[in-house]
Amino acid sequence: MKLLLRSTALLAAAAGLLGNPAGAAAAPAEPHGGAHVFGHGHPQPVRQVAVRREAVEFFWYDCYHSAELEQPLTGWAAQHHDDVVLRRVPAVWPGSGDEQVQTAHARLYYTLERLGEADRLQQSVYRAVREQHADLTTEDRAADWAVGHGLSASAFRAAYRSAEVERATAEAPELFTRNRITELPTVIVDGRYRTSPTEAGGVEQMPSALDRVLDTR
Repeated sequence: MKLLLRSTALLAAAAGLLGNPAGAAAAPAEPHGGAHVFGHGHPQPVRQVAVRREAVEFFWYDCYHSAELEQPLTGWAAQHHDDVVLRRVPAVWPGSGDEQVQTAHARLYYTLERLGEADRLQQSVYRAVREQHADLTTEDRAADWAVGHGLSASAFRAAYRSAEVERATAEAPELFTRNRITELPTVIVDGRYRTSPTEAGGVEQMPSALDRVLDTR
């Protein structure tokens, strides 16, 4: 189930959620080198960047394929540092059995991001959740884990409770629904191109699919 976040069930759930006109978006066009191209009616999931293009990854700490993509995607972003800004959005699937855990993981991610530690600790969180089966879904447990990785308990707790982190966490389910995420991880470039393990032919093919996207404008 967690390999692709119940992809089959999610497709059905997403279809129901997007039946609401407020969440409606243009259908995907033909595949483009392992990525789908969306029309101009598709809602923009990204902040606009003046010079560099923006790639947005939707991920979950307890998703096998998200964990598998972490190092290749980080390497890809480093390779294209002059041309691409990589941003991550933690996935929260509204109404799913995993929603509570995903919400807690989203809060953890946004806390680390606010502290400027998300990039340094991203792989460590995956390892803790996926390999060590650590429960990081409460403030106390997450804070204890963070202290063990060199963070101040007081600074972590302040960020965890901050209005900014609360707002970002609350917005995560809407971003998930609005951008029609049906598989994890999914990477969206410029709000128009997207790729995923299925689209690219496997996690290992996603960086190559993203390279082909960068060749387009």
